[in-house]
Amino acid sequence: MYKQENAENIDAATAAYGAFVLRIALGTMFIAHALLKIMVFTPAGTVQFFQSIGLPGPLAYVVIVAELLGGAAILIGLHGRWVAAALVPILIGSIYPHAANGWIFNAPGGGWEYSAFLTAAAIALGWVYWKRPPVPPVLVSVASTPLPVAAPLPVPL
Repeated sequence: MYKQENAENIDAATAAYGAFVLRIALGTMFIAHALLKIMVFTPAGTVQFFQSIGLPGPLAYVVIVAELLGGAAILIGLHGRWVAAALVPILIGSIYPHAANGWIFNAPGGGWEYSAFLTAAAIALGWVYWKRPPVPPVLVSVASTPLPVAAPLPVPL
């Protein structure tokens, strides 16, 4: 659990830059994956893939739109915590087609490590924007002091 004496390990002057890099990387990744589904696999091909793994075909369109608009919103910093949180179910869902292939993504058919990592990154991005991370009250009551407040995120020039 986070303790106030560990706050010295977080450099408040540079933490915002780390959050900025995370926001740019995650937003770009969502847009890239949406464009991959549109330009390479095509929407019709993505629908076919979803159906081949037992998911409803129209869900492909929902995922494409969510990735494209969500990625753009994260990239420009529009409601970052809410958008990141809203995209977590899509990332968790992306583990499903790869789960049987093992952990490593370079396994035949792709493993689930990349999807799991991106899920953690989206959760982390959501927490960066919360004034107090959404942890269960039991965990908060264990801490001797409140969790730190995230600094506003400047845009580096």
